Amino acid sequence: MTSLSEQHIKAERKKILYSGVFPLFMLLLMFLVHSVQVLEDTHWFFLGVKPLSVEGLPGIFLSPFIHADWGHLGANAGPFLVLTSVLFYVYRDIALKVFLWIYLLAGIWLWFGARDAWHVGASGLVYGIASFLFVSGIIRNYVPLIALSMMVVFLYGSLFWGIFPVEWLVDYSWEAHMWGALAGGVTAVVFRKEGPQKPPPPVEDEWEEESWEKISD
Repeated sequence: MTSLSEQHIKAERKKILYSGVFPLFMLLLMFLVHSVQVLEDTHWFFLGVKPLSVEGLPGIFLSPFIHADWGHLGANAGPFLVLTSVLFYVYRDIALKVFLWIYLLAGIWLWFGARDAWHVGASGLVYGIASFLFVSGIIRNYVPLIALSMMVVFLYGSLFWGIFPVEWLVDYSWEAHMWGALAGGVTAVVFRKEGPQKPPPPVEDEWEEESWEKISD
């Protein structure tokens, strides 16, 4: 007969496995798209976001799947897999809604406010999810989630500098980083009442207190 601890371990393993399905599927699409570009010796930058232009509108939905080269894709792949898996594990009841909100807000805001260029890559999603995990953990004021926020800072705190144009000519879309981070923060506020919450404090047993007072008298 299976013990309760063994059942708990199996349940946790399933949760961990399921939390990685969606991120792996998204990464697979990114790698497939880039592989086709390499095999065809072409670039699909026209599927990215070009701000305030009709031809750049599809990029709101398609740009995360387009990357400049293997290095660009590789730089996004690791953080995307880790952060998105954590999102789907810890916030599994609202993870898909959160992801879609970040996806759309980051893309729309990028279309409205960025340099006149083609913006491609999944870095906006990486910044958005990292921002959500950090802000959500802080505003929920729940120790395990605060610890998660600190872990995100420890692992990916250097991402912070990517939201600024630290050089006059930058070879990355700092605007995508900035809007992604803002989208993640806003989404954390919007969904602050959903998902894991700080448990209420234990209720004192008034009857026991009254009985003790009577005994003391």
